[in-house]
Amino acid sequence: MSFLTLTSVTKSFGQNTVVKGFDFVVQKGEFISFLGPSGCGKTTVLRMIAGFETPTSGQIRINGQDVTALPANKRRIGMVFQAYALFPNMTVRDNVAFGLKIDGMARREIDARVSEMLALIQLDHLGGRYPYELSGGQQQRVALARALAPKPQLLLLDEPLSALDAKIRVSLRDDIRRIQRDLGITTVFVTHDQEEALSISDRVVVMHQGRADQVGTPSQIYNRPETRFVAGFVGHLNTFEAVKADDARVVFAGQMHPSDRPLHALPSGAPVTVALRPEALALTPRTPEDVALTGRVLDVNFLGSVIRAKVEVQGQPVALDMFNQAGATMPSVGHDTQLWFSGSDLLVLPE
Repeated sequence: MSFLTLTSVTKSFGQNTVVKGFDFVVQKGEFISFLGPSGCGKTTVLRMIAGFETPTSGQIRINGQDVTALPANKRRIGMVFQAYALFPNMTVRDNVAFGLKIDGMARREIDARVSEMLALIQLDHLGGRYPYELSGGQQQRVALARALAPKPQLLLLDEPLSALDAKIRVSLRDDIRRIQRDLGITTVFVTHDQEEALSISDRVVVMHQGRADQVGTPSQIYNRPETRFVAGFVGHLNTFEAVKADDARVVFAGQMHPSDRPLHALPSGAPVTVALRPEALALTPRTPEDVALTGRVLDVNFLGSVIRAKVEVQGQPVALDMFNQAGATMPSVGHDTQLWFSGSDLLVLPE
């Protein structure tokens, strides 16, 4: 069931159009992430959904209601920002209770709801503290509880983890996903961090220059990018200039290689760009159908759970990632080696 619908939404500031004909449908209970670099339009889309910006054209519907021109305070939306935006002169309990008081809820009901929210974010023992007495992660949890306390129909999160250190970010993003699942609330999350988007989303919208370049599950976005931008922005890629040999094969690095992506639309000899993820490469064949590139090891980096090698292939550095295992043989710098891969892992990138 579609819960949030954006139809041909465009937003311009003067002569600058930052969102261009944006169409998207979110199902009830979904966790959606808008992913992209600064300036791609993702936060502007979120602000239009929230009611902080009005579309230049197009329509926004929430739960069947046209809210395009509806004020933000009439949309029943919970919002969490990058800056915690807590009231410094209020305790944790009073911060969480703020929206409930504005709504005129009875004191007994407020107390019960605040206690429920503090238990949900696992900070019920800190209700009497002030924001300055909390860590950044704890403050953001309080901001989340405050947004959820009035029982909004939609939760919007605008880069809520950007100000936190790496370890706390991982912990809090997992908590956000747990809470979202527990409540079943439809959620839109904005981030420039691909790991965040891929790890907690039902679907990801990769935005580029005001448009959605690709919408899909995290697996689809990572394993089958549909545009050059998505392929380069999400994860690391080894890219090669190639030419089409026939409808099922390309030539690059001096060899002919199979491709599982149809090439019917291109004439023979047409230039294409192909790519391989570092983890798609291996030092030994994994299936009888695997093919190999030959090169010389330039460098080896031990990264804990992952070992990353750089291999020069036809004058081009190529990255290979493999899991660290006890007794694993590390490639030796300066030695020749082969990089094996499957044709199904070879990405042909569209122009």
